[in-house]
Amino acid sequence: MRIITVIIAMLSGLVILAGYFLGGLFPVLAQIQVQLLNAAIALAGVAVLTGILNLISVHTDKVRRNQKGGVYSALLVISLIVTFLLGVALGPGHVVMQAVANSVIIPTEAALMGILTVSLLYAAIRLLRRRVDVMSILFLLTAVIVLFGSATLPYMDIPLFGDLSRWVTQVWALGGVRGILIGVALGTLTTGLRVLFGADRPYGGS
Repeated sequence: MRIITVIIAMLSGLVILAGYFLGGLFPVLAQIQVQLLNAAIALAGVAVLTGILNLISVHTDKVRRNQKGGVYSALLVISLIVTFLLGVALGPGHVVMQAVANSVIIPTEAALMGILTVSLLYAAIRLLRRRVDVMSILFLLTAVIVLFGSATLPYMDIPLFGDLSRWVTQVWALGGVRGILIGVALGTLTTGLRVLFGADRPYGGS
C-alpha cells in the first residue's frame, strides 16, 4: 500500500510538471494536468469545509457545556451561519453582502492590524531594554515611521513622515517581501523535488 501511494504521488507530480512544460506539444498532458488540479482544488475545498464544520462543532460544544467564553462562541457560530446563508441566498456581489464586508469584516481587520502595530512597537521597546544595538534601534525607528506616516490625523499629516513611510513600505518592505517569496518558492521547489524522488513521503511510507 505504501508503494502505491509513493507511485501515485510521483506520477501525479510528474504529470503536472509535464503538462506545464510539454502541454503545447502533447495536449493530452495539459488535459490531465487540468483534471488533476481541479481534483486538488476540490479536495482543498472539502478540507476547508471540514475545518469549518469542526470549528462549529467545537464552539457549539463549548456553548452546550456553558464553559467560559461561551457567549463569544455562540456569537461566532451565529455570525458564521447567518453570513453563510446570506452568501448562498444573495450571492457575494449583493449589496447586503457588501455592507456586511464593509461594516464588519473590514473594521475587524483594521482593528487587528492596529493591535499588531502596537504589539510591534511594544516588542521593539522591550528589545531596546534588553539589548541596544543598531538593528534594534533601526527596527524601532522603522516601526515609528510607518506608524506615524500611516496614521490619519484630524487636521494635517506629520511632515516628512508620509513620504518616509511610503518609501519604507514600497522600497525596503517590498524588497524584503520579494526575498521572502523567493525563499518560499525555493523551499517549496526543494520539498516538491524531494517528494517526487521519494526522499520525503508525507503521504505514507518509511
